[in-house]
This record gives sequence, C-alpha cells and structure tokens, in this order.
Amino acid sequence: MVAESSRKSLTKAGLERKRDPERTSAAILAAAILEFSQKGYEGARVDAIARHAKINKRMLYHYFGGKEGLYLAVLEGRYAAIRSAERLLDLSHRAPVEGMRELVLFTWQYFLDHPEFLSILATENLQRARFLRRSGAVVELNSPLIEEIRQLLLRGTKTGEFRKGVDPVQVYISIASLGAFYLSNRWTLSTIFQRDLFKESELDAWGKHIVMMVLSFLRP
Repeated sequence: MVAESSRKSLTKAGLERKRDPERTSAAILAAAILEFSQKGYEGARVDAIARHAKINKRMLYHYFGGKEGLYLAVLEGRYAAIRSAERLLDLSHRAPVEGMRELVLFTWQYFLDHPEFLSILATENLQRARFLRRSGAVVELNSPLIEEIRQLLLRGTKTGEFRKGVDPVQVYISIASLGAFYLSNRWTLSTIFQRDLFKESELDAWGKHIVMMVLSFLRP
C-alpha cells in the first residue's frame, strides 16, 4: 500500500511539473496577445507582458526567446485559432449556398468576438508581414480552408447555384474585407454618417448584408 501510494504521489508530482510549463506558456501568450493588440509590435514591452503574466522576465525569454519569438507565437496562435474554429463548420459536407452563408456569418461573428485578431493583423500589415513570412505554419493552416471553399464553389456550379470560374481566394478576401473594414473603421464611419454602427441591430444587419453581397456575386 505504501509503495502504491508513493507511485501515485510521484505520478501526481510528474503531472504537476508537466502542467506548469503549459500554464506558464499560456499565461505569457495571453498577456502578449493583450499587449500586442493594444500597443502594436513597436509599442509592446516585454516588461509589461511579464508583469501581466506574473512571471519573471527571464522565464519569458526561456520559453519564447524574446520579443520577436513571442510575437510570432502570438501571430501563429491567432491564425491557428480561427482556422481551428472554421473546421467545425464542416464545409465539405454542406450544401453550397448553406455552406457559403455559414462561412460568411461565422467570419463576421468571429471578428466581433475576437477584436484582438484584427488588431494583430493590422500590426502585422504595418510590419509588411515580415514576421508572417518566417512562418511556414500559417501558410499550411490557410491551405485547407481555401481548398474547402474551392470544393464548395465547384459543388455550387454543378448544382447551378454558383457561376463558374470564381477564385476561392478572392471569395475569402471579399468575405473578410467586408467584415474587417466595417469593424476597423466604425468609429470614423459612425461619426461621418451620424449613425451608431456599434448598435446590435446595425451589426446584425451588416452580417446579413455581407451574406447577400457574397451570394449575389456567386449567383449565375
């Protein structure tokens, strides 16, 4: 009984040691997402990230090698998160129109729920994608989505619901652009047009508008 109890204690201690690095890494990444999304790459400070993560700064360097490595991990992680969520749509088994509608509404809602994603993308565009170019992982993450859209479009042409010759990359850029532009510019647009684009009713209406725009474009 003593030996068995000792084995259990050792196993538990081993699991705790295994979990600690995972928790520490997750805490650092959470703090880094906040810092980079609010202050951009240039404005973000490693000291602030370590403070928010409640760790020693040396620990951050141990896990990520410094500010550049941490930023790249955040960037890859944000792409991985949206691609993982998109897979749950199961587009390969959806009817063409239904699948396209769900992709549009999902993308719009994801942007609403994850403003940090658009902020970090804006930061990386200011960097002219210099960090993104280092990541083979992001390219691999995006390829399955584009292939699923391609197959969705092909099924739609066979059923006569979509027109032929549509580029899946252009379709996705259009979907993302219609959502991202609205959210990135709604402060200025609300002021210019004297219309509260932050209202729930306006947000719902814009999501439906994107669906209509995309499906109208795809119609034969």
